[in-house]
Amino acid sequence: MASTESKLPAEAAGEAPGRGRLEGRRVLVVGAGTRRVEGMEGAPGNGRAISILAAREGASVACADLSEEAAAATAASIEAERGSAAVLVADVADPDSCRALVSDAAAALGGLDGLVLNVGILAPFGLRGTEPEAWDRVFAVNARSHGIVAGEALELADDGSSFVFMSSMSGILPGIGMPAYDATKAAVLALARQAAMEGAPRGIRANSVLPGVVDTPLGAATPRPDGPERDRLPIPLRRRGTPWDVAYATAFLLSGESAYVTGQSLVVDGGITTLMLGG
Repeated sequence: MASTESKLPAEAAGEAPGRGRLEGRRVLVVGAGTRRVEGMEGAPGNGRAISILAAREGASVACADLSEEAAAATAASIEAERGSAAVLVADVADPDSCRALVSDAAAALGGLDGLVLNVGILAPFGLRGTEPEAWDRVFAVNARSHGIVAGEALELADDGSSFVFMSSMSGILPGIGMPAYDATKAAVLALARQAAMEGAPRGIRANSVLPGVVDTPLGAATPRPDGPERDRLPIPLRRRGTPWDVAYATAFLLSGESAYVTGQSLVVDGGITTLMLGG
């Protein structure tokens, strides 16, 4: 398997310049921080890469995270590129915090016309290994929060806004052995379709991104009780994804380039779900 660090396009490496694709947009990214993982210091997660790219493309970004330190680090990276960022702290397991987050973002940015729901936590392994409390906790963070935040955003966001829900290849294909996680990522797809249906009369679009095997700190730290190691997975494109691959897919869905796309799922997986299912 080729390394994600060799011969990457500038976009996949996070090195391409901005092109003004989100000029003037005001985007809330929920889950904008990056988890600290030994050996991957400085590597961005999907939320940080999305936030930085959105700002690089001209958006003002509200960086929301449970960790103020993580959100502030993302904002600092944006400001280092002379972008505009605000820092918000929210525990999305708390419904009231979810509701307040949208109005806080709109106040910080002077309005809202973009939303990225990226927050998510992992789950225990196996159906019998998942206690009721774990089901409730994972669904509260990975699914319920998305529905509450999106519902608030449908009330406050401008006409023509775009919402992006971060699902996962796990939402359509089992593999990591975490049924609660897989179930929440499938639920996210349904929530995105509902948001698309409710938002359509006002031109508000909602779509999902489904990352595959991506080299984020969280992904690298995810245990695999069975199956091949990440560096031996036979991915058709012969490399693991980068957070920037996910960020560019998200930027496309936030931008006017996807103005006639809503209620759809964009899989960013190097071909795994379509080219390997029969193998």
